[in-house]
Amino acid sequence: MRVFLVDDHPMFRAGARHAVEGAADMDVVGEAATGEEAIRALRGGEVTADVVLMDLGLPDRSGAEVTRLLTSAPQGGGPAPRVLMLSALEEDDAVISALRAGARGYVVKDAPREELLRAVRTVAGGGAVFSPFVADRLGDYFAAVHDMPGRVAFPQLTNRERQVLDLLARGYGNRRIARELVLSDKTVRNHISHIFAKLQVTDRMAAAARAREAGLGG
Repeated sequence: MRVFLVDDHPMFRAGARHAVEGAADMDVVGEAATGEEAIRALRGGEVTADVVLMDLGLPDRSGAEVTRLLTSAPQGGGPAPRVLMLSALEEDDAVISALRAGARGYVVKDAPREELLRAVRTVAGGGAVFSPFVADRLGDYFAAVHDMPGRVAFPQLTNRERQVLDLLARGYGNRRIARELVLSDKTVRNHISHIFAKLQVTDRMAAAARAREAGLGG
């Protein structure tokens, strides 16, 4: 199995390379410290990989964005690689963003070596794999979707932004939203600005209308 490493921390890449090259059925065919380097190598035909170990938090682009670009087109004349996301983050939004981008697995960075190698083999074989903690979080996430219809309608929003939007749709002003969520007025204003930008609306009325259509604000 040809494995390509993408992570901006040299020490982590060295550790991952040691783990992969210690397996008889795997070889590291290349490394990248940034998303641009990975895109240039894999889509430019410099190397061909079966599995890409991708860090979620890269310095120039998010790992999810790079994953989307790599899995949406062939690499140098060959099939698109399968991506196994590696991250220290274990948040719902991080997991879901990776899946939506096309990742075939999500494993935390401190996973034992054998768990990492099993994940690489599973993903290379066409399967999907998640660490036990992430699998539990996914179960909690999909269970919660039934109680939060806006989660499906507005996947671009964070959990907090969705909470703010829900209260905004109920007609709450910024100060009351701040009290309800135990936030500062400035933080609420920032969240609302982000919501407007992500929903491509210009005022509270339009944002509230979109929210109510999706089932929020009830």
